[in-house]
Amino acid sequence: MKKQILAGLALAASAGLLLTGCSAGSNSSSGADAATKSYGDCDVSGKKGEFTLKTLTEGQLTVKADLPSKGWYNGDTVNSIKDGVDFCILANIAYRSGIDKIDLQNASFDGLIAGKAGDMDLTLNQITITDERAKIFDFSEPYYSSTVGVVVKKGSDIDADSLRDAKIGVKQGTTEQLFVEQTLKPSQQVSVFPGDPELDAAVAAGQIDAAVQDLSVALGSTSASNGAIEVIGQYDSGQNMGVLLPKDSPNTAVVSEIIAQMKQDGTIDELASKYLSKAYGVDPTEIPVWSL
Repeated sequence: MKKQILAGLALAASAGLLLTGCSAGSNSSSGADAATKSYGDCDVSGKKGEFTLKTLTEGQLTVKADLPSKGWYNGDTVNSIKDGVDFCILANIAYRSGIDKIDLQNASFDGLIAGKAGDMDLTLNQITITDERAKIFDFSEPYYSSTVGVVVKKGSDIDADSLRDAKIGVKQGTTEQLFVEQTLKPSQQVSVFPGDPELDAAVAAGQIDAAVQDLSVALGSTSASNGAIEVIGQYDSGQNMGVLLPKDSPNTAVVSEIIAQMKQDGTIDELASKYLSKAYGVDPTEIPVWSL
């Protein structure tokens, strides 16, 4: 599956939207924003109710994620999210499981991968599958392959040869943090930020020389920066993203079946082409691949 989706972005073909409606409300989860909604503006396909999930609340899929995320969970607030790759995968998981509501709740990424986000059925949050995380969570089979992107301020003279001596920033708790600290091993201390907005702002302000992020996240951020920051390179890290579920969840095998079905019938490729091409504004395959 490596780079299958990224390579297909240049051939994106938009599909028509099926508006199924969005009912929004609010509740709280450890002080986080939340929104209860149906399928938003997502197309849903397959057979409704073909699969069965055992959820915390009957008829509702409870999901926590670090929100919003351009291209993945599109919107300015949790309440306004109606589409994006991850949200529409959720919509299809719900639909194919006969579930009509998605309770989407905001949680920090660091809290999610530390197991401190509270009760949930699952999350899609561009979470890379690792052996360490698999000790405390379940993962579905991969739904997306990713690479590591290098973000700099527009006009920077940073390149593959000078990156190790640059002041680098990462998002706390990510596999990119481990990649920088354990594999790239820069000469300066790595700066750690709580979220992508803070990390990107630090690059734009010149507080750090470069940010190392998942490429898909980096491209979404740079396209929204009005030219302030740009992606200049990428590393092939062999990483794969999966749906994260509580350890020993009764739903893990079923979610993997649904993901496999969505890959086979082309749903995930179509979602990536539709939402990520628009979010990026650039063909990711044209970004130089750097070697270590």
